[in-house]
Amino acid sequence: MLIGQRIRELREKQGLSQADIERRSGLLRGYISRIEHGHTVPSLETLERFAGALEVPLYRLFYTGEDSPSVVHEASGSGERSQKERFARLRRALAEKDQLSEGANLTFGALAELFSKI
Repeated sequence: MLIGQRIRELREKQGLSQADIERRSGLLRGYISRIEHGHTVPSLETLERFAGALEVPLYRLFYTGEDSPSVVHEASGSGERSQKERFARLRRALAEKDQLSEGANLTFGALAELFSKI
């Protein structure tokens, strides 16, 4: 499933229109439509705005299960990284993979691979 399809699924499940998301996120309705139809790949910042507009945690944009995902491992002690640091690493990984280029399809598999690197 592409990220745009998942965003649309979550939006429709909540009974929200693209205009509702536009008001909540500040993203233009045409841009929202392009993302939902797979014509544009959203940046991490845009995904954060979608999550805020949908009032869901960011992981919900990628995770389709009903329950919270189980934690594979938890960082502890001095090796613990802040959320901000993990997002910075994800942005770098996305840039390396060139996933944000025009016409790229950001799939759940590609995201899982990128998240495994952070």
